[in-house]
This record gives sequence, C-alpha cells and structure tokens, in this order.
Amino acid sequence: MTPFDPFNTDPFFLDVQKNFEEVAHRIGCDKNIIRRLRLPERTFMVTVPFRRDNGQVETVMGFRIQHNDSLGPYKGGMRYNPHVNLGEVAALAMTMTWKCAVVGLPLGGAKGGVCVDPTVLSRAELQRLTRRYTFVGPNTDIPAPDLGTNAQVMAWFMDTYSQHKGHAVPGVVTGKPLEIGGTLGRVEAPGRGVAYCVLKAAEKLGMTLDEKMRVVIQGMGQVGAAAFRKLEKLGCSVIAVSDVHGGVFNPKGLAYDSVNQYLEEHKTLKGYPHGDFISNEDLLTLDCEVLIPAAIERVIHEKNVSKLKCRILAEAANGPVTRDAAHILNDTDIFVIPDILANAGGVIVSYFEWVQDLQSFFWNEKEINQRLWDIMTQSFDQVTNLAQKEKFDMRTAAMALAIRKLEKAMLTRGLYP
Repeated sequence: MTPFDPFNTDPFFLDVQKNFEEVAHRIGCDKNIIRRLRLPERTFMVTVPFRRDNGQVETVMGFRIQHNDSLGPYKGGMRYNPHVNLGEVAALAMTMTWKCAVVGLPLGGAKGGVCVDPTVLSRAELQRLTRRYTFVGPNTDIPAPDLGTNAQVMAWFMDTYSQHKGHAVPGVVTGKPLEIGGTLGRVEAPGRGVAYCVLKAAEKLGMTLDEKMRVVIQGMGQVGAAAFRKLEKLGCSVIAVSDVHGGVFNPKGLAYDSVNQYLEEHKTLKGYPHGDFISNEDLLTLDCEVLIPAAIERVIHEKNVSKLKCRILAEAANGPVTRDAAHILNDTDIFVIPDILANAGGVIVSYFEWVQDLQSFFWNEKEINQRLWDIMTQSFDQVTNLAQKEKFDMRTAAMALAIRKLEKAMLTRGLYP
C-alpha cells in the first residue's frame, strides 16, 4: 500500500525525500524504517487569526511538522515568511531529523512556519500573531528562531506557554534573550560551526587558513555574518559577500566590521564603497578556495554547478544544492561539507540552551564554544572516516551515519501497537 503523500509536489521536499531513500536503500536500512522515515509523523495545518492595529482581524495559514522523535523531543525553527508552504516545512523538518542524528543530539526533527510577511507588521501585531500561534512544549516540541523570527518572538512564545502553565517554563523554546533563559553563544553558533568545519576540511586537504584562503559567502544573514567574522579571525580572506539584493566583491579582501556596519546603517550592501557590485548568481562562480552558500535552498543547480571554482563547498544554508547538482559534484574534486553537518552548530547550542534551562544551571561562553567545537569536530571526523571506509561521498556518509543511528534507535524501541 502506498501511503498518502501531501508533500509530493514540492521540489525541495522531493529532493530531501529521494536523497534519504537513495542512501537508506544503499546501506540496507530496514524497509519498515524507510517507510516510517520517508514521511513526517505529524502535520499540523492551522488558521491563525490575529487583530491588526486598525481593529481588523486578519487570518493567515500556519504549519508545524513533526518528523520523528525516536531520539528525543522534536526540535526545529519557526519561520514567518509569505512564501512558506507545506512541502518546504516538511523538507526542513526531515533535514532537522538527520542533523540532530548526525551530531548525536537526543532530539528529533521538526519545523514550523506562518504565511505572513513580518516586515509589514507592527510590534504589537507581531506579538498578537505569535501568541495566537503558540502550541509547543519543553518535552515534546521545542521551536527556535528562523527566517523572519528572532529572540523577541521566542520570548513571546515562552511567555504565552508559561502563562497557561502558571509558572515560567524557559525550556519551551530556544534562541531566547539571555534575561529569560537564553544562552551565550547562540546567535553566532551556526556560523561558528560552519567555520569549524571549514577548518577541519582545510586540515584534511593540507590547506592553510591564511590570507591565501579566499572565502566567498552568499548570504550576510546571521549564519553568513558569523562565519565571516570567525573565518576572518582564523586568518582567511573573505573576498565576497552578498544579501538578497546582490553582493560586493574585492579580490584583496573585505573587512567584517566595515561590511557589517554598512549593512546595519543601510540595510543593504548596495553602494558599499570598498568593493565592486556582484550579483548573487555571479558570486557563486567566483574563483576561491571556500564557497559558503548561506542564504536559501536550491541556489546551486545543474545549470551552474559546473561553473563552481572552489575547493571546499560548505553548505551553511539548508539544501543549497539540488539533487541533480549534488550528483554532478561527486565527479569533481570539490570537498563538500553537507548541510546536515555544516550548519548543525545552531541546533547544537540550542540543545545546550535547553539543557541549561532544564537544570537551571548556566555555562560561560568559553565552555559553550568548547563544547560546540568538540561536537562539531567529532562529528566531522565520524563522517569523513565513514566516507573513507565505505568509499562514500561526504553527503552520503553524513546521511548514512544519521540513518543508522535512527534505525538502531527505532528498532530498539520497537513499534507501539
């Protein structure tokens, strides 16, 4: 019997699903486990009414998808974006399952989204929307900030849940402000994790992190900016960065503080005086040692993958490479750090925040960064060792590692009647 699949028209979801199935069959995963993992366990579709400042009630669609909780509570970001759709959220929930498994966290995968443009809402409207949408729990489903949301939105989630419980429950979400149970190092964690992976990849390839290590970053959001800052500190030369409108290129290198200050003041990189304008498409094909797509999914595809001129491709975004392009990359000498490994720093430090909230005992930033380094580098070594042992490419090795951990857990737990 073929299960009903409401996500099968979304290309991003189909890529994620097919990638999983391909690797699962290749490593001989139990067929019943494959059937269970190819679709989410739970899918919530809700209408979210909220009152605008003018008194009008507006209704938007909201989603929350819980993919698998065999290793622990569901964990995943919450995005506010007018283009959110069911397939995209399902794909990201599945990706989070693999991500938690590959780095050894006791968490499962989830994702949520609301079809709304947060930039056109006032602070009061955004708060009313968030409080209407809250349905989470510290031991069942733990959201975090994502596209269009931030620490303040997480604070409203936490307060709404706590009001219903009658006491503060900081562990209900992660990515909160420090004052109400957030953790040090959370904002920089995704980009810092990417930088750690680049460092490990460079060591493996016999490359030195110095000014000759030219780095290109597509996306100057939270992840890309943190990766820029850390790689600059490690001695690399970041020669190009971009935002949604395009980017700036300087073959002699860019300075993080200067770029970040300009972006904060102008809200765009357009007009930045210390480099030349470059489109996001052309930025991807610049001659460099490290390319970091840190923006949106599916930006590297079969039409541009052959034009890449990097030695290391660190997938800081979720699903930046299409399935067809990934197969083409396997026949090149580009060292790929797959997304479920490269950008796992965010969920790792979210896990740290959750643990600290549950035990009401907090660590300093040095401890957090050291623990992040330990997990990222250990996971990197596990993936590369598996790739070498079984002659897998890095993407297949990361997926195989995650699937085997999930398969063992699910078979050990059994199937509830």
